[in-house]
This record gives sequence, structure tokens and C-alpha cells, in this order.
Amino acid sequence: MGKKEAGYIYQVMAMRTQHRQLSFLLLLCSLCLAWSAAAQEQSVRPGINRHFVDPDWQRWVNTFERPGREVYDKRHAIVEASAPRPGMAVADIGAGTGLFTRLFAPRVEPGGTVYAIDISKSFIDNILRTCREQGLTNVTGIVNTPEDVGLPADAIDLAFITDTYHHFEYPRQTLASLHQALRRDGRVIIIDFRRDPRISSRWVLGHVRTNKAQTIQEMKEAGFRLVADKPLLRTNYFLEFVKSE
Repeated sequence: MGKKEAGYIYQVMAMRTQHRQLSFLLLLCSLCLAWSAAAQEQSVRPGINRHFVDPDWQRWVNTFERPGREVYDKRHAIVEASAPRPGMAVADIGAGTGLFTRLFAPRVEPGGTVYAIDISKSFIDNILRTCREQGLTNVTGIVNTPEDVGLPADAIDLAFITDTYHHFEYPRQTLASLHQALRRDGRVIIIDFRRDPRISSRWVLGHVRTNKAQTIQEMKEAGFRLVADKPLLRTNYFLEFVKSE
């Protein structure tokens, strides 16, 4: 075989090798795209937050901040049980009308910050307005997405979630972002409705997605460990979590 024929055969073999490599890369990319699409979480409750797209502020103040609502009546005991301390960074996730944001703000002074986080810009704008009116200068508002709490890594010492966990439309993604935002020794407090036919209203049974056991399981799967189940409330549960070791 001459040098010319050998060179030709070498070029053909090299082209075939490159073709196989390209085919493998294309297959790998296709598999990655397929895995990414499969891993994308689907909404567990489509439309659950439609009422908060453009909410009537005063209507929700009348709903959330009224005597007879358990978390309102027990608001001071709830804050006390959450153990805020001066200098802490607290995230009020699903802050709504800012009831707990305004209660936490003075408790983390001096040097502390409260992040009022909600998917509704109207809620956040009004929370910041009412905080200014009350002279609370350590509150930062964040309009988040349904998939992310909107905080950077290692940003908070306490995540406070009251009657909002059942509104997490993408709980796996939201909890992953929360896990990243929580500092190593940080805590997560979830207060939500007990879904129990013996004590729950028909509205709760039809509206609330998870019961206490399911919430604990989802938090465990997201990398959190239950450290307290406080018997503070009757129609709601009070759970405290830390990051799993």
C-alpha cells in the first residue's frame, strides 16, 4: 500500500471517529435535556395563588388580621415561641399583609433584618408602606417566584412560614431554594392548618394540600430535620426544623 492510499484510509478512519464522537455528544445532550424536562417539577396545585395576582389589600387585612383567626389571636405567643434574637436575619415567607413581619422587626434589633417575601408585589409594596409608617427601618421586601424564595445562599437564620406552606405550588423547588438560603445553624418554622376531619372545617379539608405528617415527610426529603412539634395551637400545628446533618 502506498503512502497516498494509507493517508486516505487514515482520513476516512479519523472522520468516522469524529462522527462517532459527535453522535455520542448529541446523544448525551439529548439525554441531559430529557432528564432536565423530567426533573422539572409540575405544579401540585395549579391556580392555588390566583387570588394573589392582584389582591385587594384591605380585603386581605380584614381576612388575615382579625380576631377569631387562630394565628392572629396567638400572634404574640407565636413570635415568642419562634425565639427571634437581636442581629438575626428572618425571612417571613408568604408575608401576606405583613402581620408577622412587623412583629419580628423590632425583636431582631439592633442589627437584624426581616425579609418580607411574597409572590404578590401589591402585598410587598403595602408591607413596606406600613413599616415606614410605624418607623420600622430594618425590613426588606422581596417579590419572589412560585419556585424560589428569592434569597441568596446563607442569607437567613430563621425562615418563618405561617399558613403558607399549603400555597407552595412547587414545594420541591421552593424548599431547595430555602435550604440553600438557610445558614448552617438556621431554623425553619412552619405553621399551617391541621387537616383533620375531627377538628378541621370543610374549607380546610378542601383547600389545604398536606396534613402535618406529609409536611414533615416533604421537609425530610428536602434535607430538613424536625426538632420540635410545639402544642401551642389547636387548629394549626407548629413545627420547627433544622438542616439535616
